[in-house]
Amino acid sequence: MAAPRRSGARLAAVLALLLHLAAVIEGKSFYDVLQVPKGASEDQIKRSYRKLALKYHPDKNPDNEEATKRFAEINNAYEVLTDQEKRKIYDRYGEEGLKQFQGGRGGGGGGMNMQDIFSSFFGGGGGGMEEEEEQIIKGDDVIVELDASLEDLYMGGSLKVWREKNIIKPAPGKRRCNCRNEVYHRQIGPGMYQQMTEQVCDQCPNVKYVREGDFLTVDIEKGMQDGQEVSFFEEGEPKIDGEPGDLKFKIRTAPHDRFRREGNDLHATVTISLLQALVGFEKNLKHLDNHLVQIGSQGVTKPKEVRKFKGEGMPLHQSNKKGDLYVTFEVLFPKTLTDDQKAKLKDVLA
Repeated sequence: MAAPRRSGARLAAVLALLLHLAAVIEGKSFYDVLQVPKGASEDQIKRSYRKLALKYHPDKNPDNEEATKRFAEINNAYEVLTDQEKRKIYDRYGEEGLKQFQGGRGGGGGGMNMQDIFSSFFGGGGGGMEEEEEQIIKGDDVIVELDASLEDLYMGGSLKVWREKNIIKPAPGKRRCNCRNEVYHRQIGPGMYQQMTEQVCDQCPNVKYVREGDFLTVDIEKGMQDGQEVSFFEEGEPKIDGEPGDLKFKIRTAPHDRFRREGNDLHATVTISLLQALVGFEKNLKHLDNHLVQIGSQGVTKPKEVRKFKGEGMPLHQSNKKGDLYVTFEVLFPKTLTDDQKAKLKDVLA
């Protein structure tokens, strides 16, 4: 009986791998949807959910189908990642494995709908949403321009970036905190009262800002465009008694010595001799990943002629398609000709 058990174990392992790969290929992970790292704590997940749910709530985005879709995705991701059992299954087998698990337990009758999740989190409907949004105190987002090489944008890669920021540390003494305005009434005469407002604060342990630094790894995805952002949740400026802002790296294509990028297309300039332009030539162009593109011609090539090589441009972000490569040919003319060369050319070209 040992052989069937080993075979069953291998089959289960293969199935788990296939389910996980299917989830990866399908698109964004639940962690990506909530903009948190895979090892995020439950507190991090809740804070990110609150921010995103407020941003994409249908009441704030009427008649916006994209916002409604994002709101549903956010709630679905939150429901899974805050349930320890579901999260373990999702981390191991992916979204498809989670569906199989829920189906095995008799279908999806046990889940909460997105309004239930939102209401349970914020304690009410639209009014609660507005009150909660007003209470959020957040530090500034930090936006950094990041030059990415054309090679990394073509093949994918990562960059190590040194980041210094303020960190909140304990300090001696106490400080005023949680300040709010309280309303009271003061009698100013028989049957006459005046409404007064007074600021009331609590006493909290004191804190200070300390400057610290660390390296961050910024992942560059294939085909990312200029202006696209890579976000690091709560890595921006801190806020005392609030939440840190986010750190956002804005991608910018670094200049390249052989190629120029325009959207999803690449442009290159190649110089050939006058003889090659007239009689044809064999030539290869080394691409960003070192594969060779045949750009030779058997015919006449005119100065400044542009030829298109389909599918040899930049990969489209999160797609299997590619743009095109456009090669401009410069013809190098001889500086001088001898009388004999001139006579021969006249015989040939006359």
